[in-house]
Amino acid sequence: MDNVGIVVDDLAAAVAFFTELGMELEGEARIEGTVPDQMLGLDGVSSAIAMMRTPDGHGKLELTTFHTPAAITAEPLNPPPHTLGLHRVMFTVDDIDDTISRLRRHGAELLGEVTEYENVYRLCNLRGPSGIIVALAERIG
Repeated sequence: MDNVGIVVDDLAAAVAFFTELGMELEGEARIEGTVPDQMLGLDGVSSAIAMMRTPDGHGKLELTTFHTPAAITAEPLNPPPHTLGLHRVMFTVDDIDDTISRLRRHGAELLGEVTEYENVYRLCNLRGPSGIIVALAERIG
């Protein structure tokens, strides 16, 4: 897998959120012209992307904001975790409580609560920028 693409309404806020999570900004670009039009099956695409890389270099997120055509909102606006489609992105963290605290400063909201799985992991789900569900896992055993 090369990357996971996520459409966001505020690129700077999404970059700040994922940077706080420990990802590194690999690069930014403006994307427009016939290639994205043909690839996406849309006309007049103008977008900005930010490629975020995990610290180990093995995973990437491509954050995209569309200038034209305007992005559309899925219904419901913040779908519950059992909605069909891309469910969430999960990250391993060293300290789940500290990570939640830092991400809350970027608007993250805890879905449910932090829970423990078989004395091996502490787990939780957060809703981040543009309604993205981000899961966190802290290995404890």
